[in-house]
Amino acid sequence: MKRPDKEKVIAELTDQFKNSDAVIVTEYRGLSVSQVNDLRDKLGSDTSYTVAKNTLARIAAHEAGIDGLDLEIKGPSALVFIKGDYVAAARVLRDFAKGNKNLIVKGGYVEGAVLSAVDVVKIADMQTRTDALSELAGAMKGTIAKVATVVAALPTKVVRTVDALREKQEKAA
Repeated sequence: MKRPDKEKVIAELTDQFKNSDAVIVTEYRGLSVSQVNDLRDKLGSDTSYTVAKNTLARIAAHEAGIDGLDLEIKGPSALVFIKGDYVAAARVLRDFAKGNKNLIVKGGYVEGAVLSAVDVVKIADMQTRTDALSELAGAMKGTIAKVATVVAALPTKVVRTVDALREKQEKAA
């Protein structure tokens, strides 16, 4: 690869590193082209699965201000650049790796921290933002329903109490 081509690739990778919410490094050795394409489809449009030369990827990571990925970017490596929900992407990688033993998650980088392969699996086990918000909304809806039931019962209770007092006064009179 000629020097101008390398510089172009480094600039593109640096841009991807800077514009991604998370980066996960995988080893793809033994995966067929159709399996890689299947993985790309499962990851979705907010995620790119990029195979690049290790030296260029390490230089781009350093230029983007990411240090600590040098140990993960060795051997046949592919970079998963994630924009948005990195929990969902980590989950897709974990599930894909269960069915395809040739895909190995090596580590990653999320929110300023370098992650080991174990850390990426822990992220995959977390709830997605959407799931957490749905659970919160359900809990809030239940609480609001309880409050509404109590508030609706108050007028009925007041009417019964007043009616009971009236009956008591009528009997006393």
